[in-house]
Amino acid sequence: MLHEELPLFQQIAEQIAERILNGSYPEESQVPSKNELAAFYRINPTTAANGVNMLAEQGILYKKRGIGMFVSPGAQDLLRAQRRSGFTQQYVTPMLHEAKNLGIQVPELLSLISKEASHDQ
Repeated sequence: MLHEELPLFQQIAEQIAERILNGSYPEESQVPSKNELAAFYRINPTTAANGVNMLAEQGILYKKRGIGMFVSPGAQDLLRAQRRSGFTQQYVTPMLHEAKNLGIQVPELLSLISKEASHDQ
């Protein structure tokens, strides 16, 4: 389930980040190796390594020499902070713009959001 609009290495990084956020990879847990990722997604191991290394450069993962890559302490909080910083620009602003184009006032929009949120609970 990779996102075709992104380069493969970014897709790998996104998949690992998603699993960290949802708790599948808790802090200090080992993530799949570049070879495991490459075999699973049928991609070049260098491409998989680039995705893992991207997360390491961000402090999300760290390397235990000779063992593999592990989830850094605080990685989940770091990922949430990164995603929150772009949330308004990526989702809220376009939604408000579209609501304005459709003639939906803020109170009605808040009501729609509230109704949708109650369906998810």
